Formats: sequence, structure tokens, C-alpha cells
Amino acid sequence: MESFTFQLKTTVCFGPGVASSIGEKVRSYSAKKAFIVTDQGVVKAGLLEQIQKPLNEMGVKAVIFDEVEPDPGLETVHRCASRFKETGCDTILAVGGGSPIDTAKGARILVENGGHIREYAGVNKVPKPSNIPLIAVPTTSGTGSEVTVFAVLSDWENNIKITISSPYLAPELALVDPLLTITAPPSVTAASGIDALAHAIETYVSTMAQPPAEALALRAIEVIGKSLRTAVANGNDREARINMSLGSLLAGMAFNNSLLGLTHSIGAALSGHAHVSHGVAIGLLLPHVMEFNAMARLEKFRDIAVALGEDVAGLSLREAALKAIKAVRELIEDIALPRRLREVGVSEDMIEGIAKDAMGHGMLRVNPRKPTEKDIMDILAKAL
Repeated sequence: MESFTFQLKTTVCFGPGVASSIGEKVRSYSAKKAFIVTDQGVVKAGLLEQIQKPLNEMGVKAVIFDEVEPDPGLETVHRCASRFKETGCDTILAVGGGSPIDTAKGARILVENGGHIREYAGVNKVPKPSNIPLIAVPTTSGTGSEVTVFAVLSDWENNIKITISSPYLAPELALVDPLLTITAPPSVTAASGIDALAHAIETYVSTMAQPPAEALALRAIEVIGKSLRTAVANGNDREARINMSLGSLLAGMAFNNSLLGLTHSIGAALSGHAHVSHGVAIGLLLPHVMEFNAMARLEKFRDIAVALGEDVAGLSLREAALKAIKAVRELIEDIALPRRLREVGVSEDMIEGIAKDAMGHGMLRVNPRKPTEKDIMDILAKAL
């Protein structure tokens, strides 16, 4: 690539304990009443106390919307927007994983522009920036949504996922505090972690890959590869949690500029048809998509293998590249994610519909190898 544009519209504060500064950060936006978008997992883990206390100390009132479900539906986004308007808040805090953050992004669009959230699906359909500050505080290490210009929402009426892409979606501020991820259970740590790894891998081999994004993605692969097993096995391991938060953040910064690919295209369709949670869907698909894509990016797959700790000395380029797939398969097995689609309720008669929907996903255009509908059906059959 001879020229590129790299964007990061979000200010990032990273480190253990940075969440304690949220009161002063919110006040810097002249906020008086914050609207906290979160979910029951965050509430039950007691994490909101770490957010509310510094807000109270700075004299900022808080209203809590804790009704976000995994893979949030469009109705939830509309309900969230209505509650914001009813309560007279002036700032949004998204506290949680990708679901609360994406819900907050969608709700802010509706508060500012009205209409139905479906109207904004696609690229650059949000007409103007919002005057409402959005601060993201991730409590998982996976989606990278705290720094991205994307929101992925579930249209259960049509059994599809919609993606909204606009520079106006990016939060103004991300407070990435690895200590907030310690309470995440092993299953959540595993699913969100493999999603972050997939972000990095798909970005690195994307046809829109650019040097800054490639550097971020490759570093993310290395950090996640070294830390995910430990974070799943022992959630209290501080170093592993810090590294996973860093890896997820770097991967989010990377794919925000170079986009994803076939794994996420099929994953969105799979979640829509079979209601499989996003991270689990990505874990089921990633090795099979890597196997499909490897021939188009042998050198880069060799780089991935090395980043994941594989010894490729003396191997041919192809042999070294295939080591990346081996490493990912072993990682998925070690962190106890499902290995077969049938384990999560996917049946053979769903394959054709999933493949058809995947073919309509926008990120297919940057996948390094162009798939046909039959190719996607074959990938799903192998994963079944």
C-alpha cells in the first residue's frame, strides 16, 4: 500500500485503576447527569459501584439503564433512547462488553436524529455528530467497541444482524481498566478473547491492511496468544488481564481502519439464524475460515504463526502458514470453546440460509480470498 489514512477518533486512557478517574472525566464534559448503559452481568458483579462512587464524589448524578441483553435487539436500543430522553441526562456512560457499548451507540443516534435504528444500517448513514458525549468503559476484553466506528445489533424480527458504520459512532473517550475484567467468568473471557484474536487476524490479512493497522494487529495476536489461556484458567491473574485488555484494544484500533473479513461475515449471519452468541460463533468459524484464506496470504499467515509462538524454522512457506491454523485450533480447544456448530444448535438445514445472508455482508469485500456461496456452505459443513 502506497498511501493510507489512519483514524482514531477516541481518546484512550488505559491502565489498572483508570476507572476511578471517571468522575473528573465526566465533569470535563460539563456533565451534571450521566446515563449509564449496562447489563445485569455488570450489576451482579458489583462493578457499577466503582463507577458510581467517583461520579458521586464529583457531584454527578447517575441514572442506570441495565436492561441490555447479549447481542442486543433493536427494541432494546429504542427503549434505551426513550429512557435517556425521559430522564434528562446529558452524558452517556457505556459500561460493559460490546452489547452495552453498541446499545449506547445506537441509542445516541436515535436521541440525536430520531426515526428507526434500521434506517442507519450500512455505511455513513448517520447524518451528523451528536452533542451528547459518549464514554465507554469496557468490562470484557473482546469487542474493541470502545474505540470503533461500528455498532452491531440484532434484528430478531428478520433474524439478521445489522451493522451501523459511521465516524459519528465512535465514543469520545474510552477508559480501559483491566481490573474491571477480573470478574468476567471463564466462558465470557474465552469467547470475548477469541473474538479479539479474530479481529487481529482478519485485520492483518485484509485487503485494506495498512502499516499502522498491521503493526497493531500483529502485536495484538502476540499478546492475546500469550495471555488468553492464563486469563481463562485464572481470572485473577493481573498480568494476563492487563495483556488481554491491551490486545483487545489494539485489535479494535486496527480493524477500525482495515476492517474484518469472512469469519465475521459468516458469524453475523450465524448469530442471526441460530442465536449463537457472537464470540462463540467466531470461535467456531475462525479456524475454518483461516484454512480457506491461507492460500491468499501465505506470508502473512506465517507471520501469524510466529506471533502465536510456533516454531517455523526449516519449514516451507506453506507449511509455516498452516502452523497458524494449528495454533488457533489448539487455543480454542484449550479454552474450552465449542468446536462444532451442532453443539450450539445449528443444523444442516440452516446452512444454505446462513450462507446466503453471509454473502450480503459488506466486509466480504476486504476478505483476501473471494468466496462463493458454495464456499461458505462448505466452510459451514466442515464446522458442523
